[in-house]
Amino acid sequence: MEGVDYLRDERQKAQFDVEAMKVAWAGSREAFQLSDRMANLVANDPAFEKFTRPMLDRKELLKNTLRKAAHGWKLIVDLRLTQEEAKWLRLYIDEPAYTDLHWGMFIPAIEGQGTEEQKKKWLPLAQKMQIIGCYAQTELGHGSNVQGLETTATFDPQTDEFIIHSPTLTSSKWWPGGLGKVSTHALVYARLIVGGDFHGVHGFIVQLRSLDDHSPLPGITVGDIGMKFGNGAYNTMDNGVLTFDHVRIPRNQMLMRVSQVTKEGKIVQSDVPRQLIYGTMVYVRQTIVADASKALSRAVCIATRYSAVRRQFGSRNGGLETQVIDYKTQQSRLFPLLASAYAFRFVGEWLLWLYTDVKQRLAANDFSTLPEAHACTAGLKSLTTSATADGIEECRKLCGGHGYLVSSGLPELFAVYIPACTYEGDNVVLLLQVARFLVKTVSELGYKTPVGTTAYMGRVASLMQNNCVVKTAEGWLNPGAIVEAFESRAARMSVRCGQQLAKFENPEEGFAELSADLVEASVAHCQLIVVSKFIEKLQQDIPGKGVRETLEVLCYVYALFLLHKHQGDFLATGYLTPKQASLANDQLRTLYSEVRPNAIALVDSFSYTDHYLGSILGRYDGNVYPKLYEAAWKDPLNDSDVVDGFHQYVQPILKQKLRTSKL
Repeated sequence: MEGVDYLRDERQKAQFDVEAMKVAWAGSREAFQLSDRMANLVANDPAFEKFTRPMLDRKELLKNTLRKAAHGWKLIVDLRLTQEEAKWLRLYIDEPAYTDLHWGMFIPAIEGQGTEEQKKKWLPLAQKMQIIGCYAQTELGHGSNVQGLETTATFDPQTDEFIIHSPTLTSSKWWPGGLGKVSTHALVYARLIVGGDFHGVHGFIVQLRSLDDHSPLPGITVGDIGMKFGNGAYNTMDNGVLTFDHVRIPRNQMLMRVSQVTKEGKIVQSDVPRQLIYGTMVYVRQTIVADASKALSRAVCIATRYSAVRRQFGSRNGGLETQVIDYKTQQSRLFPLLASAYAFRFVGEWLLWLYTDVKQRLAANDFSTLPEAHACTAGLKSLTTSATADGIEECRKLCGGHGYLVSSGLPELFAVYIPACTYEGDNVVLLLQVARFLVKTVSELGYKTPVGTTAYMGRVASLMQNNCVVKTAEGWLNPGAIVEAFESRAARMSVRCGQQLAKFENPEEGFAELSADLVEASVAHCQLIVVSKFIEKLQQDIPGKGVRETLEVLCYVYALFLLHKHQGDFLATGYLTPKQASLANDQLRTLYSEVRPNAIALVDSFSYTDHYLGSILGRYDGNVYPKLYEAAWKDPLNDSDVVDGFHQYVQPILKQKLRTSKL
């Protein structure tokens, strides 16, 4: 029935102020109001309909995306939206498009790496979308190893130009979003060659297509790399392939904020420190962590609502069957993901603060926190994207068979999200970078005080000696006990790796041999960061009846779930006894019962429209089964009772005339 809220009884169980929780999730009342306004602007505009997206062929799919991007830009211009409003509008349109790379990578790179003169020339054009840019770094043969890129930029002092060239097949630029069919310009990363010598990898602004008829310019070969994982999913994006055949560009199109090439062919380092580039990296990774919380919370919202709607088994005397959400097996899989969504949201909030802090320090030529900030953001990018990709798939399984339907929203969400585990740094490679930093921190403990998220390493002596003192299940409801457990685990694993590495004559051989252990130490460190930042969030002023108390429960669920999942680490390091690990699990089960009455209200607090969720299973009103039935009949296969091809291929089999039929 239309207009009936099938989840009303669930919503009435809430033990906290949902409107206040929405503000806590958004970060502030202003942020909530802005986000909500943009979400509803998109949801109420039929131009942004997305139900039919998975049924379109590739050409129609891309054309449909181009139409939506154009309509979105028209709204931005006509309504004079601010940059922040425009960012949220694009998010809620919820369709990967060339605009993501234009605004998210091309423009920030020019802002961060361009000179004042270059910014004055290129940014107005890009911000008015008079040119459309992409970020061409990854190649067919190299991704994570940026120093291994093969595209060359050779300086010609006679013409004051760079010659951009693809010397091998594997030097082809491969993957940049927007490159395939739309971008007019690319920020191309290439090996700088001056006077026959290699001077590192640098960025160059290169025009790819004519601004008159959009045809590729001479020396440019460009196209789309083909279909990717999923139905619609990321196939709305024109990821491209690009090769250069001695393409000449003016010298001033090399981004020269840090390093410059003079007319005479001399390399000059500017007064701007190279480390400034890391500021952009911190910002990009912060947005990736924030996106992880959005994607995971969407999946959790769908799975939680459907778990409350769906009933299976447990009927007595012909009564109602049991809601799936009431089974402990469902709760033990679902509620940690709900807690993770909130944990990632708050650590993303903290990362935004970290970015601001790093930016201010860089402006004052203070680079002391940069290595720690770089390692921290690399690790959190890896941790949150991996957990989110796995979490979305777990939510699909939590929805039973119907989770496999495209109309559940989960297959599309999964297919769109999982590239995050690879772009902006492969997740395992990033964890190995964190490990190098941790091992270095351990080796310097005798004479250098660790800072920021590694400050706990300064207490390594006590963390190595003191073991857990928790004696009851309730004893785990103590932030101090939780943090000490995660600090001890992380410190002991890092120190152990350092000790093992010291046994190798060649450190690099040791690092390669122990890489799996090093990755685990990095995960332990990153999980400590998320747990401690969740606890720090709870020490802030959080208004609203029951909001802080409910978030405390989620914080303990997140921490104790990790402790249970990784109890091998805690036991192997000697910090916990098996009895204490068992008590933690006992407390975790009790916490699930506390989350249960608030589950629907907690996902309502994300304040997602049905349009943004894109899921029949996750509908706000819980009217799932009639809408699933209705959607099935909209599939193009149901346009006729007798399917095209029946008479040609099926009927001959039924009539035993296959030998004489023309297949």
